Amino acid sequence: MKIIDHIAKAQGKTLFSFELLPPVKGQSIQQIYQAIDPLMEFNPPFIDVTYLREDYIYRQHESGLLQKLAYRKRPSTVATCAAIMNRYKVDAVPHLICGGFDKEETENALIDLQFLGIDNVLALRGDARKSDSSFIPSPGGHAYASDLVKQIADLNNGKYLHSDIDNPINTDFCIGVAGYPEKHFESPNMETDFRYLKLKVDMGAKFIVTQMFFDNTRYKAFVDKCRANGINVPIIPGLKPLTSSKQLISLPKTFHLDIPLELSEAVQACKSEKDVKELGIEWMIQQCRELKAMGAPVLHFYTMGNPEPTKRIASALF
Repeated sequence: MKIIDHIAKAQGKTLFSFELLPPVKGQSIQQIYQAIDPLMEFNPPFIDVTYLREDYIYRQHESGLLQKLAYRKRPSTVATCAAIMNRYKVDAVPHLICGGFDKEETENALIDLQFLGIDNVLALRGDARKSDSSFIPSPGGHAYASDLVKQIADLNNGKYLHSDIDNPINTDFCIGVAGYPEKHFESPNMETDFRYLKLKVDMGAKFIVTQMFFDNTRYKAFVDKCRANGINVPIIPGLKPLTSSKQLISLPKTFHLDIPLELSEAVQACKSEKDVKELGIEWMIQQCRELKAMGAPVLHFYTMGNPEPTKRIASALF
């Protein structure tokens, strides 16, 4: 079922969902099940599975020369989605990214997803490789998420890359895109950010999932600005509790977000990391209660493979 249909069926009730990472190469799918099982009591209608771009590793030969090799640490997003759907009978939402794929590979991936009965995709540009100072598209691939959205929308209209296909069928993917309540870090200003978000919606995106945030006024302002700009699709807040004092530095650095002064000062006043975790979970519970009161269609949690904090939060809300 499409995400927008799940939301419509809920008739205003806030749903619960979460995102997880596919297994590291060499790991078992059982580790994914262990991250999902504790959260299934909250009846998530869908589960997101991330896709990470390949990076480079360097292998030293006996001669002393270094060989540069492409390496994908978590290569099994599509297989993980299939395993989730088979085991739990819920919709899996794979992330599709621009980096690491040319247009032909993207089209083939979409065909595989269609054959598996996957109805939803989250179309993202993806991050730059760690070894690159900025995002570099793959040869023959997309440079922007809007280009990826267009390719998926074209396929939904029966437009494939090659014109020699006889009687091509239309796919029917429900396309999601990312939104940034505190502005994408590469965007020069919020107005430009909204212009490109509107472009993706006009191209066919049907829902938005936000970057994590800790200040609900940012989410409300983002939703209001979207509506004022003619963006009327569901806007799903992405959430992650703060669980360690180190995250006061790492989260703003990695995700380009603000930690509210009240929260940061409360963390700094904690006497132990256990106290920090308890504070972060309680902050998120209160934040989620406010979001439910605002009418957020879904509370979507970035679990990072650790279900315990999310389970505690969901237990207080659902």
